[in-house]
Amino acid sequence: MSTGMKLRLSAFILAIALMVSLIIWTAFTSARLVEESRTRMSLADSESFRIASQFQQSILALDERLLQFALHRETAGWPTFKTEWEALNRWIDLQHLSAPKEKSVLHEIDAAYDDYYAAAERLEKRVSLGAEVPAQEFGAVQKESARLLNLSFKLAQAHRETLLASVAQSSKTLGRFQGLLLGALFLIVIFGASLAYFVYKQLIAPLQVKLVESQTLLERQEKLASLGTLAAGVAHEIRNPLTAIKAWLFMHQRNLRAGTQEESDAKAIGNEIDRLERIVKDFLVFARPSEPQLRALAAEEPLREVHRLLAPQLEKAHIQFTVESAPPMWVNADPQQIKQVFINLVQNASEATGANGAVTLRARSDRMWLRDKETEVVVFEVADTGKGIPPEVEKRLFDPFFSTKESGTGLGLSIAARIVEKHGGVLQYKTRVNHGTTFGIVLPAFREA
Repeated sequence: MSTGMKLRLSAFILAIALMVSLIIWTAFTSARLVEESRTRMSLADSESFRIASQFQQSILALDERLLQFALHRETAGWPTFKTEWEALNRWIDLQHLSAPKEKSVLHEIDAAYDDYYAAAERLEKRVSLGAEVPAQEFGAVQKESARLLNLSFKLAQAHRETLLASVAQSSKTLGRFQGLLLGALFLIVIFGASLAYFVYKQLIAPLQVKLVESQTLLERQEKLASLGTLAAGVAHEIRNPLTAIKAWLFMHQRNLRAGTQEESDAKAIGNEIDRLERIVKDFLVFARPSEPQLRALAAEEPLREVHRLLAPQLEKAHIQFTVESAPPMWVNADPQQIKQVFINLVQNASEATGANGAVTLRARSDRMWLRDKETEVVVFEVADTGKGIPPEVEKRLFDPFFSTKESGTGLGLSIAARIVEKHGGVLQYKTRVNHGTTFGIVLPAFREA
């Protein structure tokens, strides 16, 4: 072999080695960026919405406390209100947000909170003097309360803008690396089809799957950020008027005699207000689910508890409700949240199967891929003998706000899926039209050290 041929062959081999090194470097760098993006999105998705949601709840509680004090003139009411106000004031001072726009809104909230207290003090002076409290005093407090709730909504919007900027930057970075991968693939094809096939199968194809998963995650985070803003808006637009309605309702109830039609109508109005507040609460739970309090949990424990809880209801509807014995298995889970998922799935199953049908609870061990690795899992199943899920419904089964029920909010399955994801698991299902549906809650198995 001539010296020139050896040099060309060496250059060819060196070029292939450089291409492979470039792809390996790109693959590992992209994977690292995906993980960093997920971590950044998870942290950004929590802090501002936690502050906004907690602040809204506290203001509404203060409004309720002040209303009770003004209406019933309880001597202990004002000191209690003042103590709670001071606690919330300290809480506001302790909050630290990184984005400049969010910090600016938090400063506005701090100033508006002092104005709210000044309005409350004027109301307290009227009550302390024993004078009748005019509607204008209530209105002043409500105006400052509405201002605070509006600022909390503004804080959520500022957070959404920060989150979207992070999403755009992550997508741009991932796009550059994807372009680099495609360029490297083109060069490898030039040097040899066999080597290109091997590299594509072993490195590029799995990476493209990760890139698609990451893009889907980013899009979902953007959607959830919008839904979180929607939830904050609902709390602002509905809860604030509901508080005023409650105030006037309480004032009128004092003048109603027990047992009259007017008193019955007032109770009905109060019940409807409570129902509206429950709907708003579902929105907020979906937007900001609480973190699970994990502990070692026997697999049979939630099955037996849900069976005891719902058996009378299903028996009354003439539905056979059974729970199969499970071998000793353990998971790391929050008992209350997992029970909430089971209750939702069992109620859906009972509605799907109808009278003379059957709903079965069971658990089994298995081994499957979960979070990019094969692991031991426990699969909880809720099986029914209903009509199955039609294909047109199946396509939108986990879409938020999609429901086939006239009175449904369409958040039940979405909330259940998010709870299971928070536990490191997945919610899956299989269905056949006219043969029934089985939902499976897949959680990592827990092994004691």
